[in-house]
Amino acid sequence: MDPCSLSEGLLVGIGNPLLDISANVGHDLLEKYGLQPNDAIMAEEKHMPLYKELMEKYHAEFIAGGSVQNTLRVAQWILKKPKVCTYFGCVGNDDYARILREKAIADGVNLRYQITNEAPTGTCAVLVTGMKRSLCANLAAAQKFTQDHLAKAECKKSIQAAKFFYSSGFFIAVSPESMLQLAEHAHSNGHMFSINLSAPFVSQFYKDPLEKVLHYCDIIFGNELEVEAFAKAFNITGSLQEIALKMAQIPQTKAKRPRVVVVTQGPDPVILVENGEITLIPVPTLEKEEVVDTNGAGDAFTGGFISQLILGKPYKTCVEGGIYGARHVIQHSGCTFTGESDFKPSS
Repeated sequence: MDPCSLSEGLLVGIGNPLLDISANVGHDLLEKYGLQPNDAIMAEEKHMPLYKELMEKYHAEFIAGGSVQNTLRVAQWILKKPKVCTYFGCVGNDDYARILREKAIADGVNLRYQITNEAPTGTCAVLVTGMKRSLCANLAAAQKFTQDHLAKAECKKSIQAAKFFYSSGFFIAVSPESMLQLAEHAHSNGHMFSINLSAPFVSQFYKDPLEKVLHYCDIIFGNELEVEAFAKAFNITGSLQEIALKMAQIPQTKAKRPRVVVVTQGPDPVILVENGEITLIPVPTLEKEEVVDTNGAGDAFTGGFISQLILGKPYKTCVEGGIYGARHVIQHSGCTFTGESDFKPSS
């Protein structure tokens, strides 16, 4: 399918819009705030001084973020047709929201923000230590998303127009009922619903609502750490490949199609489970000096994958699109990209 022939609003994504505050730091700062490299957590009270410290002492950058919003921006960049993707999330009535809005619209995303006066727009501290990044999210306004926003006329219209739906696992900590509503809608209409496990804590602390959504889930994304945490929470044993295979076999409610599982492993091959079979798809290597920032690599992978899914491409091609998106983004600071996408599938 030619991207130019795509309808607007084919994909709806729902998540937590956050402004990333990103800086290169030493391990001492991670230790100070009890953070781990290559982890993602929700901020507690003890983390609140971190954001100011990053801005005052580490020359931090402000980068439009939020996992799902990043994914949709990358998908739009590859598709080159505006407004194929529509995004739901909650922001404050402030300058941070203005920055997020301007960036997302410039990248072609159609926005259906819920706006609250009860909290400022959410932020995410991104602590980069060499090749690793630690994320500490202060959801703030993002936590104020309510299911009734989906019932607004313009939102209902967007939901009815979509044939693909995507959510981060992060969002299950905010409005599991909204995620479940979209999953059930997609399932009952024969559309596709995908979820990203997002971080180990999602499976550890939100197993019950996650399990409900999985009944309607067509595609599960995760990296090796997230999948291992999922396996522990759901009492699944075996190697990473065996776990991925068993994840695909978790029962679905009146399944319309076999579930697909996609596991990324950094520079190691991507594990693709399709129709009960495992395919390992190699990741072309980058030189160490080419890697600028791995923050956003996972979001970019799903963005590249989804761009090809919308086009009706085979799953192997979708994975190649994901690898392309991730490789491009990790050569930049934050989830950003330059120039036009020149993605070309291998077959």
